[in-house]
Amino acid sequence: MRTRTMSGVYLPGDSTAVLRELPVPEPGPGQVLLEVGASGICGSDIGYIYHGHKGHRGVDGPAYRGVVAGHEPSGRIVAAGPGCRRFGEGDRVIVYHIAGCGLCDNCRRGYFISCTAPERQAYGWQRDGGHAHYLLAEESTCVPLPAELSYVDGALIACGFGTAYEGLRRIAVNGDGDLLVVGLGPVGLAAGMIGRGMGARRVVGVEVSAQRRRWADGLGVFDATIAPESSAEQTAALVADAVGGQGALTTIDCSGSKAGRATAIAGAAEWGRVSLVGEGGTLETEVSDALLHKQLTLYASWVTSLTAMAGLAVNLARWGVRPEQVVSDRFPLEEADKAYALAAGASEGKVVLVPGEPL
Repeated sequence: MRTRTMSGVYLPGDSTAVLRELPVPEPGPGQVLLEVGASGICGSDIGYIYHGHKGHRGVDGPAYRGVVAGHEPSGRIVAAGPGCRRFGEGDRVIVYHIAGCGLCDNCRRGYFISCTAPERQAYGWQRDGGHAHYLLAEESTCVPLPAELSYVDGALIACGFGTAYEGLRRIAVNGDGDLLVVGLGPVGLAAGMIGRGMGARRVVGVEVSAQRRRWADGLGVFDATIAPESSAEQTAALVADAVGGQGALTTIDCSGSKAGRATAIAGAAEWGRVSLVGEGGTLETEVSDALLHKQLTLYASWVTSLTAMAGLAVNLARWGVRPEQVVSDRFPLEEADKAYALAAGASEGKVVLVPGEPL
């Protein structure tokens, strides 16, 4: 019997993406096989895998284990292994990008991302991910994809929108105050869209890149987008003018930069709540005037839980918010090298791989 094969994208760590042929996997107990509808390219993949930068979660060197890349997949289940009870053939799902042990306290709360068991595996890092025609996934990591949302929507929820949502949940964004988003890359754009859905009175963005500010303006989500000044305090004054007050009650830094974090803190109003979700870099702040005297609360957040991700998908459908609006470029698997080069360089918004019909 002839073994079915498929194409998959691998990242050698030298700023290239290569396509290889591999067998289509068969689902085992508790596993499902997805026909991938879309798979996003994440900023963490670019830095830690694509460019081969050292260090991730305390690992000396990239934690990538030479598997099919991509931890932002969604698709349709085409086969279910023995013991699957919730999902079956034909179901449309998002894949939470970590398969945890399922037994530790973090896993039992749905935060597979924080599982520290040896068997913890991230899709696209330690086990084959979504940059392929098919993906073998644990049923326990699947989240229903509402009919109102596309596979591209689902791919964005799988990481970036989930990360933004968790950060906004921590600071309880609502209609009582304004929201400041610092860094208008894909996660920052997601934060703006979700913050609007959660009822933020006004949503203001700060972004260095004029190109990204123009892209954000075109979404119709932000009340204002601001180019940062030479100091966080000067930028905060512009934010205060934009919201007509003393600053934003809730702020979120998605830039992962020292300057961006300083802006999120300076731009917060008294008794404000600040969320940090951007990876990397350092945090440097004056304490008394910047934090204590303003009575600020800082929250740090690393991805969302499986249960919150499922709730987010339902909320997005209810709000009429389509994550795919932040996508500026779509590529087939065969053009993965071009897609990664764009995502690592001058892309306006999110870059997504859409595998198309399997061979």
